[in-house]
Amino acid sequence: MTQTPRPPAEFFQRDRTWQPRALTPDYKTSVARSPNLPMLSLRGTLSEITGPVFGHNDIDPLDNDLLRNYAKTSDPIGERIIVHGRVLDETARPVPHTLVEIWQANAGGRYRHRKDSYLAPIDPNFGGCGRTITDENGFYTFRTVKPGAYPWRNWVNNWRPAHIHISVFGSGFSQRLITQMYFEGDPLIAKCPIVNSLTDPAAIDQLIAPLDMNAAVPLDCLAYKFDIILRGRRSTFFENRPEGN
Repeated sequence: MTQTPRPPAEFFQRDRTWQPRALTPDYKTSVARSPNLPMLSLRGTLSEITGPVFGHNDIDPLDNDLLRNYAKTSDPIGERIIVHGRVLDETARPVPHTLVEIWQANAGGRYRHRKDSYLAPIDPNFGGCGRTITDENGFYTFRTVKPGAYPWRNWVNNWRPAHIHISVFGSGFSQRLITQMYFEGDPLIAKCPIVNSLTDPAAIDQLIAPLDMNAAVPLDCLAYKFDIILRGRRSTFFENRPEGN
């Protein structure tokens, strides 16, 4: 009995030039955090790579609506926007039913965090956090306000561009990837030492969400489209996996 040969498995060589160097002196804190010895590869335990399984029952209907999920007396202050896109694998296939979380500063550039001492005021109607689960086609969407830029103690006058932090979970908590989404047209992107730790302009472009007028809601909010590619030669840069994936 002859067997039909299996098609070759998909294999994607890691592109180490795509990820930034660990030591980028213009990003000051990278100097202290850069490893001096080669990193070790450790095999994940069964408890680390399996469970918990996230389902739609774990998500509140307002969890992906940052305009309403913390509001007490009115909508948050700021430019109302929609952020949407797809979570994809290396061959552009959708990744369904995966947990996506975001957190961000408010419209003035202030985080709801006790250690954030920036002069911008806290918005009492904005919590800055949300989560959702991708649908069967890998789509996700959030409604929020556009975050403001803010200064940070790198050099004398460094400012972070407006950005939203995004994390994607796999089947377990240890399978978590974190990235940042920037906004098309922001002049601070080119001046940010964190962004410029990426040496490939194409990698930076992949972190910038273009304006999507087709998804905007007339007389309500603009929209930005941000696809997240989990693996492959041109995967989205994940800040907690600078060695690649």
